[in-house]
Amino acid sequence: MSREDVQKKWEARIAAFRSSGEKATRWCKTNQVDRRQLYAWMKRLSGSSAAAAAKPTTFINAKVAPETGPEQPACLRIRLGAAVIEVDTGFNPALLRDVVQALEAVC
Repeated sequence: MSREDVQKKWEARIAAFRSSGEKATRWCKTNQVDRRQLYAWMKRLSGSSAAAAAKPTTFINAKVAPETGPEQPACLRIRLGAAVIEVDTGFNPALLRDVVQALEAVC
């Protein structure tokens, strides 16, 4: 298995672990992964410029429709494939950042 294949395998494992919501010990036992290796790869890939370069940023044009009436609450909808993120007025910016990072790891 090439270095790139090993890295992709670990990127997928880390994404699966993060999206599971489980504690590392339980997830590793269930998935037959050494917990120390999981942490080592998480550390390695968090500072890896190769991992960042593998997922280039893509910009898209966004059309903003004016609000049609006062009865509609202020809401921003972000569609990513089948996933939809709705952001209401007064949202938590840190939570939105975490959600976008989690989706970035999966997409």
